[in-house]
Amino acid sequence: MQLDQLLSCNKSQPSLSEQITSITLCKYSSLREKLWAFNMMAKGHKHLKVVPGMQFYKLMGSGSGLGFNFYPDWGVYSLLQIWDTEPDFNNFYESSELIYKYQSHTDEMITILMKPIKTHGLWSGKNPFHESTQLDKSNQHISVITRATIKTSKLVKFWRYVPTSQKPIKDMQGLIFTKGIGEVPIKQMATFSIWENEDALNSFAYQSKEHSKAIKLTRDLNWYSEELFARFQPYKTIGEWTGINLPL
Repeated sequence: MQLDQLLSCNKSQPSLSEQITSITLCKYSSLREKLWAFNMMAKGHKHLKVVPGMQFYKLMGSGSGLGFNFYPDWGVYSLLQIWDTEPDFNNFYESSELIYKYQSHTDEMITILMKPIKTHGLWSGKNPFHESTQLDKSNQHISVITRATIKTSKLVKFWRYVPTSQKPIKDMQGLIFTKGIGEVPIKQMATFSIWENEDALNSFAYQSKEHSKAIKLTRDLNWYSEELFARFQPYKTIGEWTGINLPL
C-alpha cells in the first residue's frame, strides 16, 4: 500500500474523542402497546446486529417510580447506543426500521445525545465510553448513568436498603429527570438521571446522608459483581417527554 493510501485510511477513521452516546426513552400506555414493547425487548436485537458506526448497545426495561425500583414499569423502555460519530447516529435514526416502529407505537419518545465527561467501571466486561475532548464549557447540564450487576447472595440486603437510599431524590433541587432502567429485572440495574449542573448532582451524591451511606455499604458489603459510573454532557434532544425540558 502506498503512503498516500495509508494516510487516507488513517484520516478516515474516527477519533475516540468524537464518540457520542444516545439514549432513547419510549413510553406506552395501552395494554396492547405495552405487550408490543415487551416483545420488542427480544425482537429488537435483529435490527441492531449490524449498524454502521455503532459500537455498543443495550435494550432495557425500567423500574417503577424514581431511581432503582424492585417493581417493573411495563410502560417505559429504553435503548442505549454508543456511536463513532454523530453522523453515524443520524444515519441510523433517519433510516432505521426499529426507530420507525418505536415512533408508530409510543405515546412519548425522546432521544438524548450526550458526550462522555468521566467514566469508570465495566459494563458487560468492558468500559464502552471514551471521555470526550469536545465539551461545551457553556453547557452546565450533566447526565449520569450508574449501572450494576448485583451479586445473587447480596440481592436481599441490597433491595432492603434501596428505598432508604432513594428517599432524598424526589426532593432534590436541580434534578431534571431520573429513571431506573436495566437489562435484567432485580439483578442487572441502572439509573439514568439529568441534572441542572454538577453542584446539584454532587449535593445528592455526597451530601445526602442516605445516599452517602449507600456508597459506604456498597464498599463494605461488596454488593456488586460489576459496576459502572459515567457522567455525560447532554447536548441535544429529539422528541418530547413530560418532565424533560432541556434548553439545548
